[in-house]
Amino acid sequence: MKYTCMIVDDEELARELIETHLSQLDDFELVASCGSAIEASKVLQQEAIDLLFLDIEMPVLKGTEFFKNLLNKPRVIFTTAYRDYAVEGFELNAVDYLLKPIVFHRFFQAIEKFRALQTTTPTKVRATVPETGSQKSIFIRKNRKQCKLILAEIAYVESVKDYVKIVTDTEVHVVKYGISEFEKKLDHRFVRIHRSYIVNKNRITAYTKNDLELGEKEIPIGEVFKGNMERLFNDSAT
Repeated sequence: MKYTCMIVDDEELARELIETHLSQLDDFELVASCGSAIEASKVLQQEAIDLLFLDIEMPVLKGTEFFKNLLNKPRVIFTTAYRDYAVEGFELNAVDYLLKPIVFHRFFQAIEKFRALQTTTPTKVRATVPETGSQKSIFIRKNRKQCKLILAEIAYVESVKDYVKIVTDTEVHVVKYGISEFEKKLDHRFVRIHRSYIVNKNRITAYTKNDLELGEKEIPIGEVFKGNMERLFNDSAT
């Protein structure tokens, strides 16, 4: 399967660098490379885009404002020379946030996050045994509303500074919580395995002493949290 993508950046050299990185990947097809949000909007009216590489600081219309106004939003990776935009980018459910100049290994990490989101579906990481309390839910505050989340649909939670990124079967939510505070909202099916990660133990498909997998998503196990994992799998074995 090939993923279609588009680059939007007012700097030609920045666009060329991403084009070079993309040329290393066989499963990505560059549909358009645009110098402005206005130009990009015309392309989006004609083409279906899976992944958008979008610069934030552009003349006339900022990348974040352009993305907010899109009715059919593709996955987005924001690119910028300024760290200050990171939180705003994650609030818009960005796959990742890349600082210029974008080196290939960091670009590839963002691509892997995109791929993981594409495969985080009920058929990929759905629990293999029936769960009790599968309809238990919590509410999170997002976009000035209280939004309902079914706990069984949460694959993992990741800390991003003062926010948490909640990855579910169908979407990613970024809300303002400390990860320790958010952990208190969860139930017995969740386990803290790293200072930055909480996982749904029913979604674990493989593990070693240093990391675990949820489908194709690989997550590290922090040294101080290895006891949690040992207890989890000892309990599973009994």
